[in-house]
Amino acid sequence: MRRIGIDFDNTMVCYDRVFHTAAVEMELIPASVAVNKIAVRDFLRAQGGEDDWIALQGEVYGKRMQAAEPFPGMIAFVQQAKAADLSLCIVSHKTRHPFKGPHSDLHEAARAWIHRHLGDGLISDELVYFELTKEAKLARIDNCDCETFIDDLPEILTAAAFPEHTNALLFDPANHFQDDARYLRLQSWCGIAAHLDRTRVHA
Repeated sequence: MRRIGIDFDNTMVCYDRVFHTAAVEMELIPASVAVNKIAVRDFLRAQGGEDDWIALQGEVYGKRMQAAEPFPGMIAFVQQAKAADLSLCIVSHKTRHPFKGPHSDLHEAARAWIHRHLGDGLISDELVYFELTKEAKLARIDNCDCETFIDDLPEILTAAAFPEHTNALLFDPANHFQDDARYLRLQSWCGIAAHLDRTRVHA
């Protein structure tokens, strides 16, 4: 059975709206800042607010996690993959607790989000992995024997430890990155679904 691995944060989950809302409510940014996670981060850093940015991440990935939205087309992709008898796993690099702010279990918050949006058995609990380091994430991708892995970070897909037998797909909805021979760059989940469907037909 073909196995597709998927990163979690910023690949399955879109945080643009929740980061902006939380930052405005916490009076960290003016409402005029673009409704975009990167814009919020860049504004805070430009103001010398790295500590505020770290605390905001803990707030969003913990208490406000359920307000985060699936990327358009992601759930449909998972449903179609399940119908096509593909095996899916989630492999993410995620700390267990926030570095700043109220204590919370970020892994449990993420699992609750998965159950809310994919709770009808689309991805087995046993195939959801939250690793504490990038090295452990790369090792897990290899151990899961993923035919393809989808991530929003080129640094994962181009790492020396990224498995040679795994096809690398870069999810780049905001067109931040350049094409690279080491991965295929796609900007939507519809595009990812169409690509994998073509490779399945011609396999």
